[in-house]
Amino acid sequence: MIEEMKRKAGEKAAEYIKDGMVVGLGTGSTVKYTILKLGEMVRNGLEIVGVPTSRRTEELARSLGIKLGDLNDYDSIDITVDGADEVDEKLNLIKGGGGALLREKMIAYASKYEVIVVDERKVKEFLGEFPLPVEIVKFGYRRTLRNLESLGCRAELRMKDGEIYITDNGNYIVDCKFGKIEEPEKLEREIDRIPGVVEIGLFINLANEVIVGKKDGIEIMRKS
Repeated sequence: MIEEMKRKAGEKAAEYIKDGMVVGLGTGSTVKYTILKLGEMVRNGLEIVGVPTSRRTEELARSLGIKLGDLNDYDSIDITVDGADEVDEKLNLIKGGGGALLREKMIAYASKYEVIVVDERKVKEFLGEFPLPVEIVKFGYRRTLRNLESLGCRAELRMKDGEIYITDNGNYIVDCKFGKIEEPEKLEREIDRIPGVVEIGLFINLANEVIVGKKDGIEIMRKS
């Protein structure tokens, strides 16, 4: 059932993509269905250029025959489709569970329109049930962890297969358990002031629309 909800949301987003667009290609298990659908549309004649947010997405898109470009090559991106770990009622997001938050935020910031695809489990009244990912530099990382914890969270260095997880950009990720985040903009500013922080998995005022795959169909959330 969960995969079906993801598929509904992901494939719906592919309907937004038109000939000639430069398209940001997000990372995650829901946007995967968007990319698979776009691969089918490309085989049927759609002409787009995709700008991937991660190496994993790049590999998938390339395998499907989607033409790829670099963020440096374009003044702006027409539309980006990406996933999220949590969405609140104001369309603020937590992202970075897949480790691609820095590139995802850079591409979101360059986009004229940002569409987020999620299943219904990801929609929350408040952000914070999902630990907030923060990308940090390796140098002095223990001190950066302590500085993050001074803001009231439990900070854990992300591990994978018994090793410290390394992002596509060669950095570490700290997963910060704050609990309910009532003022995401304030928290983003506070974290951003900490030396050693590269990027924060809070995406504030970047999503234009959220497509929610539900058991009984699709819901579209838009900025009020």
